[in-house]
Amino acid sequence: MAAGTVQKKIEPKRYIYKNQSLYELIHKIKLWPARSGVLHGIKEIEQRGNMLHITTHCGEEFTVWNSKNSRSARWIRNRWCQHACPKCKVPQWKLSKYSATVFTDSKAKR
Repeated sequence: MAAGTVQKKIEPKRYIYKNQSLYELIHKIKLWPARSGVLHGIKEIEQRGNMLHITTHCGEEFTVWNSKNSRSARWIRNRWCQHACPKCKVPQWKLSKYSATVFTDSKAKR
């Protein structure tokens, strides 16, 4: 390597099993996809039976079903959200970690 050159750090890939419940998926990444295409940071998530009570950093509170096939689970796995919420102030490192995450069909790394 020549003197004065800077080596770029390669972001390691994170593997998450994609066919799991919404609670397990959101509990790991701490991001919530709104229908408007905005990613919100999750402050608190509480499992109440088959329902989830979610509180975001911008103060929104809502209750959703804990489902593998829900809109939010699909949007997270397929990365359909465009940008982060300005009120939640999601850090850039969390967004880059989310974008480097690979959702696999099995628990084995590929």
